[in-house]
Amino acid sequence: MFKTSAKPLLVCFSHLRWNFVFQRPQHLLTRAAQTFDVAYFEEPLLAQGDTAFLQIARQDGIRVITPVLPQQINDTERIHVVRELIEQWLEERPIHVLWYYTPQALAFSGHLRAEAIVYDNMDELCAFRGAPVELLALEKVLFRKADIVFTGGRSLFEAKKGRHPCVHCLPSSVDAEHFKAARYPVPEPEDQAPISSPKIGFFGVIDERMDVTLVEAVAKLKPDWNFVLLGPTCKIEPETLPLAPNLHWLGPKKYLELPAYIAHWDAGFMPFALNEATRFISPTKTPEFLAAGLPVVSTPITDVVTPYGDEGLVEIAGTPQEFVEKLFHILAEPKERVRSRADGFLAPMSWDRTWATMLRLIEGTLAQPHRAPAKGGASHV
Repeated sequence: MFKTSAKPLLVCFSHLRWNFVFQRPQHLLTRAAQTFDVAYFEEPLLAQGDTAFLQIARQDGIRVITPVLPQQINDTERIHVVRELIEQWLEERPIHVLWYYTPQALAFSGHLRAEAIVYDNMDELCAFRGAPVELLALEKVLFRKADIVFTGGRSLFEAKKGRHPCVHCLPSSVDAEHFKAARYPVPEPEDQAPISSPKIGFFGVIDERMDVTLVEAVAKLKPDWNFVLLGPTCKIEPETLPLAPNLHWLGPKKYLELPAYIAHWDAGFMPFALNEATRFISPTKTPEFLAAGLPVVSTPITDVVTPYGDEGLVEIAGTPQEFVEKLFHILAEPKERVRSRADGFLAPMSWDRTWATMLRLIEGTLAQPHRAPAKGGASHV
C-alpha cells in the first residue's frame, strides 16, 4: 500500500480540504515536499457502502489522503476505523514529523510516534462557528505533546506564548511574484468582464468572519461602485448573502486565476466582522492585495492594524460611512505610490523564507542532545 521514498516522512492532519482554498497549509507543505515525503490527511468523508478506505491522490507534489467511511458509522467507530486505516497505510514506516493543523485529529492519531511533533496554529479554531466542544481540551493535549508550536499571526502568538516553551510567531506570508502578475495587462475573466468600473474586490472564504451587513450597507451608500466578491461560502447559506445590482458574488476561483481578476480591480476591501472568530486572525490576503499593487481598506482587525495600518499600507475603517470615505481616498491616490510603499515592506517576506525558518527551527529541536530518535510504532495520548 505504501510506496517507499528516500525522503523522511511528514504526516499532516488538517481540518481543511486541500482543494478548498490555496492558503497557508498548501504554501508551506508544497515547499516541505522538497525535503519530505508529505502525506496530508483530510477530515473523513461519508459515503454509501459498507467499506472504509483511504482515497489517495497525488497533488502539488504531495499525497492527499481522505478517509472515506460508511454513512451509518457512529463517532466511536469512526475514530477506531480511521486509526486502523492510518496504521495500515503507514505499515510501521517511521514518521519523521507529525504536523497538526487541528487538535481534533489527536482522537485517531494521538498514539503515533514521530521524531518531532509540530502544531502550526494558524487559527483559533475553538472560536469558530460549530467548533466541537472537545476541541479546547484536545488543544491542551496537543500543547503537551508538541515539540514546537508556530502561530499564524502576532495576536495569536500573544495568546499562546505562555502555553508552551517553544512558540514561534510566523505570520502568513506572500507569493509576491504570483500576485504581481495583477499589475500587468491580462484578459479579464468572462464572468467579471461585464461589470463596470470602479471595481472594488474581495477574495477568500465567505463565512462568519465576513460582515455581510457592512458589505450591504457600503454597497447601498455607493450604488455607482461595483463590489466583486470571490470565494466559496462556508457555514453560512449562500441565499442569505445580500443582493444588490452592484454586489457580484462570483463564487470560488482557483489560486492561479486570482491575478486575472484582481488586475481589473481599482481597490480591495476586507470587510471582516469583529467577533470571536476574527479576534486572532492574520489575513493572508493583506500582503497578497499589496503585492498585486492594490490599495486596500479593512475593518480594524488587530493583525491588520499592526503592522499594515500603522505603516500606512492599509486604510482602516469601522463603519460603512468610513469605508466609503477611505475608499474615495485610495481610489484617488496614484497606484504607483501605493506600490512603491508596499514593495519595500513586502521585500523581506516570502513563503520560501517562512518555510526555511520553520525547517531550521524543527532541525534545531531535533538536534537537542536529550532527544532520542523515534523508533516508529505507537504510544498513548
